[in-house]
Parts: sequence; C-alpha cells; structure tokens
Amino acid sequence: MLRSYRFARPLLGAAATLSLVLSSSGSVAQSSSAASAAMSAKYRQQGAEAHPQLVAEFGGAMSGPQATYVETIGRNMAMQTGMSTVRSDFTVTLLNSSVDNAFAIPGGYIYATRQLVALMNNEAELGGVLTHELIHVRQLHSQKRQSAATRNAVIGILGTVLSGVLLGDGQLGQLGQQLFGQGSQMLTLKYSRGQETESDNLAIDYLAKAGYDPRAMSTVLQSLANQNALDARLMGSNNQVPEWASTHPEPGKRVAGALARAGNRGGGVTNRDTFLTRINGIMYGDDPKQGVVEGRRFTHPDIKLAFDAPNGFYMVNGTRSVSISGQAGKGEFTSAAYSGDIDAYIRSVFAALTQGSQQQISPSAISRTTINGIPAASATARVTNGSSQVDVTVFAYEFSGDSAYHFLTMSQAGTAAPFGSMYQSVRRISAAEAAAVRPRRLQVLTARKGDTVQTLAAKMAYSDAPVDRFLVLNGLTSRSVISTGQKVKVITY
Repeated sequence: MLRSYRFARPLLGAAATLSLVLSSSGSVAQSSSAASAAMSAKYRQQGAEAHPQLVAEFGGAMSGPQATYVETIGRNMAMQTGMSTVRSDFTVTLLNSSVDNAFAIPGGYIYATRQLVALMNNEAELGGVLTHELIHVRQLHSQKRQSAATRNAVIGILGTVLSGVLLGDGQLGQLGQQLFGQGSQMLTLKYSRGQETESDNLAIDYLAKAGYDPRAMSTVLQSLANQNALDARLMGSNNQVPEWASTHPEPGKRVAGALARAGNRGGGVTNRDTFLTRINGIMYGDDPKQGVVEGRRFTHPDIKLAFDAPNGFYMVNGTRSVSISGQAGKGEFTSAAYSGDIDAYIRSVFAALTQGSQQQISPSAISRTTINGIPAASATARVTNGSSQVDVTVFAYEFSGDSAYHFLTMSQAGTAAPFGSMYQSVRRISAAEAAAVRPRRLQVLTARKGDTVQTLAAKMAYSDAPVDRFLVLNGLTSRSVISTGQKVKVITY
C-alpha cells in the first residue's frame, strides 16, 4: 500500500460548528452560549472520531519543537475566541504534508501542514490562518453549505480525489470525479464568498485583539496567491486560484479586502525572528518516506519503485495516490489489497470504481505482460460519458506475492497512447538510487554584506526557477533589496 500520499492539493476547508455573532459595527461580539455549545460533548465526540482519520490522510502528525510551537500559537489564538477557557481543550496538529493547507473541525481540533507553515513569514501570519479556520467552525459555515445532516457535515466533504482543480468541469472531469473519488478522503468543501470574507475579517480582529499586526492576514493571503501562481506556471496550468483561498473571492480582491479591514491598526507585533528561529529545519516538499516527485519522475525509496509521467503531464503526491494530469487525460498511481492473483486484482479495481453507483464499468479482456522484469497486466473499459466516450484503463504490477500497484487512467476513447510510455516506465530502483533520495529542508540564513536575491536564490535546492521560488518563499518581489543582517529562508538538502 502506498503510504500517506498527499493528493491533488486539497482545497481549504473542513467542518464548522457554532456561530460567532457580529455586532453592527463588524467587531467581535462574544456569545457565551454559542462559545460553550461550540465545545459541547457532542462536537467533542465527533471531532475525536474524525481526528485520527484526518491525521492519517495528511501524512501523520509531526512532533518535536516545531510542532510544539505551532500548538502554542494555535492554542493562544483559540483562547481569544472564547470557545473555551481551558487551553487543553484545543488540539493543534502540525501535519506532515507538502500541501499548502489548514483547517479545523468541531471539538477544538485545528490543523496546519508543514508546507503552509514554511510559506509563512511571521508568527502573526500563523496566528491569523489558524484563527481563520477556527472561525469557520464557530460560524457553522459547513452546515450552511450542506443541507443534509450527514457524517460528512462533521469533517467536510470526503471522497473526491480528482477535483475540478485537476479534472476541470467538463464531462471528462465529471466522470473523473466519480471514478477517481473512491479511494481517497480529502477535504474539498468550498466556502462561500461571504463565509471566507467573514472568517478573514474576524481573524483580523482577533489578531489585533491578541496584540499582533492585523495586516498579517493580507500578507499570508498574498503569499498563498503567489505560491499557487508559481505552481501553476511550473506545471503549465492556467489555474492560478490559490488552494487555500480557492473559493469565490478573487485573490487580489481578497488580499486588498484584508488589508482594508486591518486599516490603520498597525503597530502590533509580528514576531518574525522568533517564528523563523522556531521553524528553522522544517521539512519542505515531499517526505521521502512517502515518495517524491521530481519533475516528471516519481520515486519511492522505501518501495524501491520509480516511474515517469508522459511529456506534458504533471504529478502531485497524494494521501494514498499520486495524481497524473495533462490535457490528454488524467490518472492516478496507487495500491489495493493483493492476494496473488493479478487478474482478480484488476477486476477488484474496476468493481471499486462503481461501488454504490448505478453505472457499471466492465473491463475488456485482461492482457498479461512483463514490464522491466515486473509481472504486469492491464484491461480497458470504454465508458459512455454524456455524448462522448472515454477509456478507463487499469495497468497493474505485481511487486511481490502480497503487494501490487496500479495505474488508473482515463482519456478520450481511442487516445490512451499518451500513457503508454508511463506504463512502460515502471521499474525497481537499486539500493543506491533509493539512498540518494533526500528530503529538502528549510534553512534560515542571515544575509551578509553583498548578498542579493540572486546570490541567495542560488542556494535553493532546485534547478528550475530558483529565483522565483526564493521570492515567493520569503514574501518578496523582484524589486526587493536584501539588507545586511536580514533573515531569509532558503530550501536546501
């Protein structure tokens, strides 16, 4: 089984619970009944049940001083909301995920990924993001977006893997959401324009109340927008809506709105140096224990496996899968239970696609082959998708008597050729190749006399767009000038 893959860059969101009341002036007006109800036994139980699943879906919980620091700031800001007077009522988790994401669920559970924390540039930004998520919980935002009182209302909409971010909104995308939505559980609940604005505004108010610079909310939103635009450019995508800010507000307007809300309430602290010191050394990007994507190549050092995506496609590590996306089709690489019968394995993958669905997908004859010395088999089913047809292919590989992995791909009927090279590229890697896969980490440097954006960017452990990556990571622009003694972040091995 693939271990803790992060999939398809989840959109910001999770469940919400009791509301926070706004006064006519728009400032925070506490409601003791709402605050106490938000931490009721019912919500605590629901949150406790959902918590282990969410942690597992996002690569596990991190421990150590970085996690403790995030927990401290999260609890400090949670106490500002009045939801509880007991700090230990709030569980703040730093997730081992390379996704830029944060969310909260009922019962006082708050989450941020290490990747999002690494993108931030001060403690006020961290406090603003965590508070924003907790406000979604207090404001009943997810319940207002979902009319049915189901279990999914507790932890967001679970089960959609290849969302519109990867598949688009056309017929191919709609079918893909059905087919690829069976094996993963990622948060994809989108909040409304008003709900996002409300959470932004109240987070800004709480930052000011806590003594932080309330303008930090606008700067972290800008960093997220910049990061997503860079990701889109590197992937060759036109999607430049930041995942964390992917609901209705247009990013530029949202940043401007947050800055306007902060107004002249500057003067609060950011604790930038403390923040940078505390996150120094945090892992950045993919965790080798979960496999890594480098350009078009995916390598898993523990499984000792590698494959290459086709030209024109890009990959994103997922919770249980690796997504492969391009104009000519979509796919994922994942695993399922294996009993030693590869034909039965393929049939079980097809069966899982339509479990609980009226539409049945039957594979054509299963063909056996060998790929780079690995026993393999494949089958394709042609599926009517509205007025068009698509080919759904399962290509499986037997790695041992009790383990197998497979591609599940989808393309317009008769156009499966783009995936041919990918199917053929799966191979075992040597111990030396596995050992060469190293984690990247964030390193905080103090600029010396003569340092420039270019000299510092040259230290980045990336061959593509090192200057752009450096600027986005540090919240800088191409016009920024580095000062002697200035602390900056770089990514190194």
